[in-house]
Amino acid sequence: MTNLSEQDIAALVKLQSIEIETAKLETYLGSVPIQIENLDQRLDEFTRNVESDEQLIDELNKKYRAFESDIQLNLGKIKKSEDKLRSVKTNKEYQSSLKEIDDIKAINSKLEDEMLEILEQVESAEQSLSASQQQYTMIVDEIKQEKESLIQAAEQGKQDLAALRSDREAVAAVIDAGLLEVFKYQLRKHSDGIAIAEVKSEVCQGCNMNIPPQMYNDLQKTTSFKYCPSCERIIFWQDENERSE
Repeated sequence: MTNLSEQDIAALVKLQSIEIETAKLETYLGSVPIQIENLDQRLDEFTRNVESDEQLIDELNKKYRAFESDIQLNLGKIKKSEDKLRSVKTNKEYQSSLKEIDDIKAINSKLEDEMLEILEQVESAEQSLSASQQQYTMIVDEIKQEKESLIQAAEQGKQDLAALRSDREAVAAVIDAGLLEVFKYQLRKHSDGIAIAEVKSEVCQGCNMNIPPQMYNDLQKTTSFKYCPSCERIIFWQDENERSE
């Protein structure tokens, strides 16, 4: 192919615009399931934190009740030891019973201190749980709305994508088959989706590199098919006075 008419350029530029928009939409639609999964994970994480607070409170309460039971058992032992004091016959037995009572009271005192610490932990955990429970409904609603918004946007995106694909077929149908293959090759070659680039003031807009002055002159005077010497994209020149707004 040696020539590139104004109609060819217009069709290729339009096709390139469609390809770019199509790629953007496909990327977005591909990201929607990931975004929805991230929202689900966010809710799951929050739910696990709430459940963790509930489990912590339950375990602390069980521990508190166990200590409470131990104290009651120890109080029973103290009573038995005190009853035993009335029947001892020697000073040694008396001192032994007193020591036994003091030891049990010391154990109970330690248990009571630990119970106080547990009550403080329970209070802190309950405050955290209360705050989380107050936020839960709000977060559930927020995530639900975000998911619905994503789903709606995705549905619109699918419709837009279908329209773009239809436009692409229509535009591609009026382009010479050989030129279309060259264009597709350039698309595959350049990951940014720019296969054809305008040249302004001797600068290729695809790679921002200067082209030789003679090539620039030829672009303005002829319809010969040319590639940028730097990026190898198809290049064209457009008269500023004829440029569409």
